[in-house]
Amino acid sequence: MITPEAVRNDRQLLDIEALDTALIRGSAPVPLLRQALEEADLTMEARFLEGTPAAELVPLRAQVVDCLVSRVWDRTMGTLGSEAALVAVGGYGRGELHPGSDTDLLVLLPETGDTARFDGTIQDLVTMLWDIGLEVGHSVRTVAECEANAAADITVATNLIESRLLSGNRGLYEDMEEATGPAHIWPSRLFFEAKWQEQVNRHQKYHDTAYNLEPNIKESPGGLRDIHMVGWVAKRHLNADTLYDLVRKDFLTEEEYADLMQGQHFLWDVRFALHVLAGRREDRILFDYQLRLAEQFGYKDAEHTLAVEQFMQRYYRTIMRLNRLNEMLLQLYQEAILYADVDEPPRLLNKRFQIKRGFIEVTHPSVFRRYPFALLEVFLLLQQNPEIKGVRAATIRLIREHRDRIDDRFRNDLRARSLFMEIMRQPRGITHELRRMHSYGVLGRYIPAFGRITGRMQYDLFHVYTVDTHILMVVRNLRRLFVPEFAHEFPFCSRLAGRLAKPELLYLAGLFHDIAKGRGGDHSELGERDAYEFCIHHGLSRYDSRLVGWIVRQHLLMSMTAQRKDISDPQVINEFARQVGDQRRLDYLYLLTVADIRGTDPKLWNSWREALLRELYELTKRAIRRGLGNPIDGDELVRETQQQARRRLREQGLHHMTVRSIWRHFTPDYFLRYSAEEIAWHTAAIHAHRGEDAPLVLIDPESPRGGTEVFVYTRDRDNIFALTVSALDQLRLNIQDARIITTENGYTLDSYLVLEDDGSPISGHDRGAEIAGHVADSLATPDRLPEPSARTLPRRLRHFSTESQVNFSEEPHNERTAMELITGDQPGLLAQVGYTFARCGIRVQNAKISTIGERAEDVFFIAGPDNAPLTAAEQQELRAALLEIVDDDADIMARADGV
Repeated sequence: MITPEAVRNDRQLLDIEALDTALIRGSAPVPLLRQALEEADLTMEARFLEGTPAAELVPLRAQVVDCLVSRVWDRTMGTLGSEAALVAVGGYGRGELHPGSDTDLLVLLPETGDTARFDGTIQDLVTMLWDIGLEVGHSVRTVAECEANAAADITVATNLIESRLLSGNRGLYEDMEEATGPAHIWPSRLFFEAKWQEQVNRHQKYHDTAYNLEPNIKESPGGLRDIHMVGWVAKRHLNADTLYDLVRKDFLTEEEYADLMQGQHFLWDVRFALHVLAGRREDRILFDYQLRLAEQFGYKDAEHTLAVEQFMQRYYRTIMRLNRLNEMLLQLYQEAILYADVDEPPRLLNKRFQIKRGFIEVTHPSVFRRYPFALLEVFLLLQQNPEIKGVRAATIRLIREHRDRIDDRFRNDLRARSLFMEIMRQPRGITHELRRMHSYGVLGRYIPAFGRITGRMQYDLFHVYTVDTHILMVVRNLRRLFVPEFAHEFPFCSRLAGRLAKPELLYLAGLFHDIAKGRGGDHSELGERDAYEFCIHHGLSRYDSRLVGWIVRQHLLMSMTAQRKDISDPQVINEFARQVGDQRRLDYLYLLTVADIRGTDPKLWNSWREALLRELYELTKRAIRRGLGNPIDGDELVRETQQQARRRLREQGLHHMTVRSIWRHFTPDYFLRYSAEEIAWHTAAIHAHRGEDAPLVLIDPESPRGGTEVFVYTRDRDNIFALTVSALDQLRLNIQDARIITTENGYTLDSYLVLEDDGSPISGHDRGAEIAGHVADSLATPDRLPEPSARTLPRRLRHFSTESQVNFSEEPHNERTAMELITGDQPGLLAQVGYTFARCGIRVQNAKISTIGERAEDVFFIAGPDNAPLTAAEQQELRAALLEIVDDDADIMARADGV
């Protein structure tokens, strides 16, 4: 019977002698064993919270379970226990059990053909194991079945590799080990190839990055599964019992082994804490636990960084180191297993590097010591020789060992500076090699500011990657715009990129645009200084250096203008054009803005944002072409738009007098805010609808402005906006933009750009008809404004607190007030706002709806009941009413008075 020494000597954890005595005396086994397990788990949890590392507790828990499981086996199997074998497999087989881990077992039966006699006892075994509180995963097989199943499924084979005999027939267990060994199934080469592909597929599932907001500590790249991968191949190919055997067999140095163990132990600590916090198995570092984990690990908020951000940065940097080790070891395995029989002479690239077996390597171990600049040269050679499969593991190790040679002297070396700029100017491989430089720890050494943001996360829902991963994602997005095979993704951007004479300036701007995050102060201003100094230091002209610095400083300008200002207003366009200055800057800024939004969160990019940025680009391009001293005139724009719309309507058969009779009540704002195509669509529909009392509701599934347009034409009433947004909210639609125009004869022309909840446009005639019908029904009874119903707050949003703000500014030239609402995002927020507007008699003329992660940052262009800008008293009343609906704090009114 198993009684590990560590458990036998630790009576506070599990008193084996007392337990066995009680069982002999006839105590009911289930409650006795269950209590023993619960008390052992509580003891280990208490020790963990007092500072005992998980590295001690994880194997100890496996030993506790060994003791209990073996006693259940003896009690339930009786004499059959000597014929069969009880085997621990998987993580339990490795001797590792976290508080919420499954207890994976294999019951091995003899090849007698009469296995039915075991059925009842095995059922009793599994039932009792569940009854005492173990989460059991079990299988029942003969040796032949183990061999067949393992041969067919690499996962089964892997589980059996990690098996341990707990009790029963040792000869049977040894037969199974032999039958499932590499001599019979999955020889080393096939096993390695299968497990390597398995890891590739798993990494792709997590988008090839572990730097997500809520990473999976086990399955993400650099996680525990990558360490297991190293161990599985070592056991299969090298017959290694422990990871330290990799040191004995010269696959790892002592330092690398220590790094591997340190990383594993930290991840074990985090996983152990996760299981304790969740009260079950949980391998995702969810927002639900991040704050408490940071506190438990002793982190405190600092001036420019939160405790949770410090904790997560340590996590991300740990898995990055583990990812590097995993890559190097897999490369070593690849050379030892897949290319062991390949014997070909190396091909010399230069006196420092050569290609052997398809991989680049140094010609001598002292290359990086004698020629430090070669630490950059290797990446340039990889770009210039695309046939190279990768870097030899020994060379990866040498790069890691010589990274400390990248110091100020190295950065001032003309050869190093020239090599870096050559890397940025290559026609291929820029993204791949920048990522490889980052992975090997070279990029952060060469650009120290980049090293400081490595693994840095921002505790919000907007930035789904760490800062370093985001930056490299942006550079990747920019690079794809210059590659012909990706031109179909963003045709306009690719055409624009093709006209740029110096793409490297754009890549440098992407590399530096967020590099000053977390330092305090304005990261755009700090990043501008870093970028300019770097460019000057690397031989760029002052003009080009200033351009890169300007792009970095203004990298948020275009997205903020498009999403938060009324770009149908000529004054907004003229001001933006003045800030941009010339066409070259506009092109660079536009491309970086597109790449930046797509690299922040893939879900952020949608047809509405694409159309909005394109519209701002085209309007600004026109303003620049006219000359900044000759700003766009609103009256001129109105005349041009009307002429184009009349031409379209004439082609549709509408007489010019008919058009004139409809337009005579429309204000100039209408012709500024809509394109000629949209105006023609509206006008034709209004003409067909004349004489009808019911509201006109039109649906354009694919609006030129992106998304789906819902157009409403009806008699104007105070609560039209509130009724419409409430109806759209009830249909679970996301409103991206709202344009509200009131005619001089008491009608309203409103359009709303909407997307489905997942960010896609409306699809299908039935869905469009449902939207039109529901909105029309809501507007048919304008005096019945339903109070918005409460909706459940999504899990992620519950963990963030955003201080609500309501800010006002005047737009005298438009005779209206601009109101900015910043608050925590919540379902139905816009319906609540519309309801409040209706209560306060507020008329909405335009709206910009923007959700940035967990924050709603909406801008409304509004007027009072008399269609005039809001007075100070009306602003105060509206502010208080809005804060009341978005904030439950007791000091709402006090804050409203003080803002």
